[in-house]
Amino acid sequence: MKKIIFTGGSGKFGRIFKKINSKKENIFYPPSNTFDVTNIKKMERYIKKTKPKLIIHTAAVSRPMDIHEKKIEKSIITNIIGTSNIVNLCHKYKIKLIYFSTNYVYPSKKGNYKEDHPLLPFNNYAWSKLGGECAVQMLKNSLILRICMTEKPFTHKYAFSNLRTNFMFHEDLAKVFFKIINEKGIINIGGPVQSVYDFAKKSNKKIKKKNLKTKKNNLPLNSTMNTWKFKKFL
Repeated sequence: MKKIIFTGGSGKFGRIFKKINSKKENIFYPPSNTFDVTNIKKMERYIKKTKPKLIIHTAAVSRPMDIHEKKIEKSIITNIIGTSNIVNLCHKYKIKLIYFSTNYVYPSKKGNYKEDHPLLPFNNYAWSKLGGECAVQMLKNSLILRICMTEKPFTHKYAFSNLRTNFMFHEDLAKVFFKIINEKGIINIGGPVQSVYDFAKKSNKKIKKKNLKTKKNNLPLNSTMNTWKFKKFL
């Protein structure tokens, strides 16, 4: 089987992915100090040693969201420059790249966004992920996944009933991931369109309902995507 490097293996999705795909011996999960996205020489040494045919790039600065406002240099260096470093190495060594982006790159106003819809990132986190996308788009042998997912169980005590998303759990993507690895281009990844409350109550009957009345929570009311391309693989 083709050798695969998975970045971000210690992250929330990475841990789930590793557990579900534990029998696949061709996947390598290097720690960040070994495969440092900000250090192209370190990454190149690891690539020469491993000789992968695919890199799944999930490593990123994500939460807390306000870190992208308070420390933009960290967000830029890791999410934009770090991704660009990986793209350069993938181009040099003829490696396919699968990049994890976010549904927040869309305007988040009307919803039902398709892969070719104009983009307008909702916040600095989304801008940093779109910055990474720009580099990945230059690599023909690549796949960009614009994802809307969260951890299970739903971690909050309440959920918004007027905020619509395509949430899916990490486990749901990890189980079907290998159905899409041969694709190229862009695919929206997510579950059925519904309110966050309707999504959360399926796994937590005690979840409390709440309305998002202002934008002080820095959340978009409708960031839903059209996931038809993804569904056809399922």
